[in-house]
Amino acid sequence: MDALVLMDNLWVMVAAILVLFMQGGFILLEAGSTRMKNAGHIAGKTIFTVGIASLVYWAVGWGFAYGEGNAFIGLSDFFFGDTSTAEEGLVGSVDFFFQVMFAAIALTIAFGGFAERAKLSAYLVFAVLFTAFVYPIVAHWIWGDGWLSELGKQDFAGSTVVHLTGAMGALAATILLKPRLGKYNKDGSVNEIAGHNQVYTALGVLILWVGWFGFNAGSTLGVADAFFGYVALNTQLAAAAGAVAALFIAWAMTGKSDVPTMLNGALAGLVAITASCAFVAPWAAVVIGIVGGLIVFFSMKFFDKARIDDPIFALSVHGVAGVWGTISTGFFATPELAAMNGGSAGLFYGGGLGQLGVQTLSVVACGAFAFIASYVLLLVTKALIGGLRVSEEEEIVGLDLSEHGSYGYPESMQGQNKSTGA
Repeated sequence: MDALVLMDNLWVMVAAILVLFMQGGFILLEAGSTRMKNAGHIAGKTIFTVGIASLVYWAVGWGFAYGEGNAFIGLSDFFFGDTSTAEEGLVGSVDFFFQVMFAAIALTIAFGGFAERAKLSAYLVFAVLFTAFVYPIVAHWIWGDGWLSELGKQDFAGSTVVHLTGAMGALAATILLKPRLGKYNKDGSVNEIAGHNQVYTALGVLILWVGWFGFNAGSTLGVADAFFGYVALNTQLAAAAGAVAALFIAWAMTGKSDVPTMLNGALAGLVAITASCAFVAPWAAVVIGIVGGLIVFFSMKFFDKARIDDPIFALSVHGVAGVWGTISTGFFATPELAAMNGGSAGLFYGGGLGQLGVQTLSVVACGAFAFIASYVLLLVTKALIGGLRVSEEEEIVGLDLSEHGSYGYPESMQGQNKSTGA
């Protein structure tokens, strides 16, 4: 193995570790965005679902995504065990490790729609089904030489494959689980259920921001020409623009510079640039991030009015911003970068409507498949475990105690119970 190939493998391995570290960001983001009585549950379920995702993806997910098959699904390489040391390209095990981290992120996004009301057993069963049958099929269509890949679909690091797929799983879950107790009034008004720790939420976003360089820049899968630096530049600009745009739109519309909105704006910018980071010029990355930050504010308001309770804002951050990010390459992809990375130039560079049409088709096809498949598999899960949601009493007590028998903050919660007589 020559030095360049060795460096490629080392870079991808480091990037995979960065993506794994994003799970720590999700723990802090989700725990901080929800109530104290559910914090330990959120942290614990993230760890065990990463474990389940890894095992299931090793057994069947990789084969469905990247095995030899047809335009719709892979049908080989189950129970992955490639120990080859390739002379060119990635070693099989390094490639697997990188890809399984993406599958785990998609699952974590989907679980945003479960927050504060789902049984632990619902997480367990759905983790198996989603990682086996939902995420790998979308990955095969776009990254595994499937039918959308053949059409020239551009999704460099997963605005569609990871983020939209996960968000559609979250949408199916929140529809079936219904809103948290006390979220909506009979007159249609909305009660804000504030998260218990904005510092955790902010630190979680920062960890995700750092990990995203493994997500996007790592998807170059090599160090030749240091193109990963260009991808990182676009990623940084979009995230920055998303944070600033969200802060200012919240300030302008509500009179308050809302911190959660700003944090979600940064994430929306990151999600939006994930598809296009290798296809667009830096100025376009800024525009993509700004639009991501603006639409996340309005989509959060929309879902609340529609009585769709999304505690972690997965639908806005990963779903709506994922759609925008996917479509944006159809507008902004430059001829030179499109030729280098596959696909055609965008509309604003004389490419016509062709690439924009492919990007739009992919959103509709992948979004519909991920939602319908997740909805059906959640119905299967519901039948297997006798319901998806904890009882009202368990929800009021909190999932830390009802599902795990202990609090994430034992001293704080026991003191609270003594003072309230609970």
